[in-house]
Order: sequence, then structure tokens, then C-alpha cells
Amino acid sequence: MYNSQYNKKENTEKRKALRTNSTSEEAVLWRALKGCKINNRKWRRQFSVGPFILDFYCPSLKLGIELDGAPHFAPGAAEADDARTYYLREQGIRIIRFENCDIWNSFEGVIETIQKETM
Repeated sequence: MYNSQYNKKENTEKRKALRTNSTSEEAVLWRALKGCKINNRKWRRQFSVGPFILDFYCPSLKLGIELDGAPHFAPGAAEADDARTYYLREQGIRIIRFENCDIWNSFEGVIETIQKETM
């Protein structure tokens, strides 16, 4: 049965805008994830769970990937990220986080981490 907390209609426009205006780091990672390229797992981009929108989400594993850019390092952001992660864990969703710079500096390491988490 479909859970009504996923992809709520009130978040549709925001999800669409986030997909349209994705960061270059998100675009690079999406090319690596789409089409079940990693361990034959299907990923969704800008998928909402309750009040939050995940950068990437694998429904079969209940696994989210978050790419953290500059806003995540602003004052108060760590607390907001912790609250978000707590909420998602309460929903049974695991989160792995990477900094945007990891896409450029250690892309192979990012992919290896995702591969390990999706086995």
C-alpha cells in the first residue's frame, strides 16, 4: 500500500523546481544513479517524505542520499539536519550524506559507499 507521507501533492511544485534547478553535483550523481546503474537499484530524485525532500531515494531499500552544500554549513543548519535525519529514521529510512565537494574530489569513493549500502 502506498504511504500518504510520500510525495505529498503540496510538495509537487517544490520537487519539480528542485529537479529543474539541481546543482551540478546533483546532476553528476544522478547520471550515476539513474537507470538502475548501481547494484540494479532504482532511485528517485527529489522525493518527499513528510515535510522533507530527499535529494535521492531508493524505495526498495528505504535509503536516502543527501548532498550537502553551503546552506548545510550555516549557523543552525547542523541542528536542522539532525532533526531531519531523526524524523527520517523514525520512518525507517537510512540516510547517507556526502558534501558537494566529495562529488568532485572523491567521486569513486562516493560510488563505492553507495554500492556498499545497496548490496
